Amino acid sequence: MIIGDMQRKREFSLKKVTDAIAAHGGTTLLSTGITGDDARFALAAVKAGARLLEPNHPAVALARGHRGVTTMHAAEDVRHEIAFEEMRKVVEGVRAVVGPEIFITVGVPGSFTETMPTPFTEDQAYALSRAGADSLHTHKSTLQDLKEVADICHKYGLLVDAYIAHPSDRHLFGVPAETPEQVAEIAKGMQDVGVDFIGLMTGMSYEGVAAGEIPGVVRQRLEAMIKSVSVPTLAEGGINAVNFKAFIGTGVNILVVGTAFDDIARKAVEQTVETFLQR
Repeated sequence: MIIGDMQRKREFSLKKVTDAIAAHGGTTLLSTGITGDDARFALAAVKAGARLLEPNHPAVALARGHRGVTTMHAAEDVRHEIAFEEMRKVVEGVRAVVGPEIFITVGVPGSFTETMPTPFTEDQAYALSRAGADSLHTHKSTLQDLKEVADICHKYGLLVDAYIAHPSDRHLFGVPAETPEQVAEIAKGMQDVGVDFIGLMTGMSYEGVAAGEIPGVVRQRLEAMIKSVSVPTLAEGGINAVNFKAFIGTGVNILVVGTAFDDIARKAVEQTVETFLQR
């Protein structure tokens, strides 16, 4: 393996992220869901100013109605059945339309804590890197698993973003930590094992936040994570066009938004069809 080339690739990828954070005043957007998985919407997001995109296998399961799923929650139960090759093709297609300057992180079968044993291999890391991915989007639930994934990814020029979950979350989207103190401890552990971007699942996944505010307990967890690491930080779960403003000024660097875009696109189609069918 050519170590120097892989390190240069990671450095270039990291610069894409830090440049986006700086350009957007300290907090940028990672656009996922339909804007990450459909090349047409990916290009639309980029034209509007997004610099970070995230295709992932549960979103593809939902988009394609895999096993008849119609909600993201249902898609999470069957996400591991999406073929790795399909995700490689998604990355390749999105990269082809958005160009080399846009950061792409991708979730694939095996990069999450799956409901069935699903490995993530060196061959897959190499294939994603060749397809145009900058990073692997992970939701592994132990530091040991994260270290193994990070070592594989770094070897083939990929960065790694990983998340801290809450033990009571409906889906385990990361290493569980209940209290702010535990969040800080896990965040430090993630950085120590080589994770390049560390995120917090806000506990608001697919539900949104009442009155456009961050619940106090979530804010405390977010602050604990941000203060404990030096790598870029993310917040994911339930962030929409109303409550995103509550995250500005918290110190979080990247807001991950997907379901809000999916909902807007779906409603736009419904309204347009209704318009055409009006008599």
